Amino acid sequence: MASMNDQSAIELLNGEAILHSQLFSFIRPMCLKWAVELGIADIIHNHAKPITFPELMLVLVQVPPTKASLVKRFMRFLAYNGIFAIHESQEEQHETYSLTPASKLLVKGSDHCLTPFVVWATDPVRMNNYHHLGNWVSGEVPTLYETSLGITLWEYLEKNPEYMSTFNEGMASDCKLLQLTLKDCSCVFEGLDTIVDVGGGNGTIAKIISELFPKLKFIVFDLPQVVANLQGSNNVSYVAGDMFVSIPQADAVLLKRILHDWTDEICIKILKKCKDSISSRKGKVIIIETIINEKQEDKVMTETKLSVDIMMMTINGKERNEKEWKELFVAAGFKHYKIFHIHGLRSLIEVYP
Repeated sequence: MASMNDQSAIELLNGEAILHSQLFSFIRPMCLKWAVELGIADIIHNHAKPITFPELMLVLVQVPPTKASLVKRFMRFLAYNGIFAIHESQEEQHETYSLTPASKLLVKGSDHCLTPFVVWATDPVRMNNYHHLGNWVSGEVPTLYETSLGITLWEYLEKNPEYMSTFNEGMASDCKLLQLTLKDCSCVFEGLDTIVDVGGGNGTIAKIISELFPKLKFIVFDLPQVVANLQGSNNVSYVAGDMFVSIPQADAVLLKRILHDWTDEICIKILKKCKDSISSRKGKVIIIETIINEKQEDKVMTETKLSVDIMMMTINGKERNEKEWKELFVAAGFKHYKIFHIHGLRSLIEVYP
């Protein structure tokens, strides 16, 4: 039986492992970025069967043979973290690599490719901001971007078209995955003729929903610099404007991951503008957002949602639990809401005046 001192030592050493895990966790997204830049998922996908390491290295012509052992260690690390799978092959002399559900989302050209999201999430401008967390929290400057770059995220996007493009492409790719789940929420769109997609960017989510429900007319509503030069279609049109001034009239307003960008006070203002734009009896606001629920979700799901909350906090946004969402709806003058728990990180919320 271990003595008290022995037990204390074990606890401290376990604590050291936890700290090291946190300190070196930045390596995971960097290795994921490496895999995306080299197109590892595409190589395995195009091979059409599990690929051996020598076969992988034959395709990775940009990697010198002297670095082959490093690639193998990268792959071991990524496989341990669920990005790829390693198999012992009886037919092959070498172990083989295959795609997992996570890396299938990194295959370029697929319907649900999240590669642009990885590129945005690991962009140096975004990552470098976090070195300024201490100064930001200790100071009076409202957001992390203002602390590190001197301007807000939205101002930075406007002044840097290349970063704006990276941001918009990342958000658009994130939208595509919703197609898998929106079919199960068809009742949300029944009886509607028009929907205005507030902050709809290049219209990716509008196009996805309009394909599922072709009778719906979509208005993609965003800032002039976002929708400039975008071409509409039979059931998708683009309108420039400012959601803080007014929102076009429609049967329903769609807010897809918009409210998590803003404080409670600003969210209430946005929701009130939404309420003003849905005057018909069937009017409602459709919100696609994260709902934090630590008590009923597994560790990975909760850790991811809480990590995103920290990210949103740096621009004065937040992720919310159901109680916090309800408080926003009531404060904005809405009477009822209904939650559809979509599998994964997001939920769909119907809000009624």
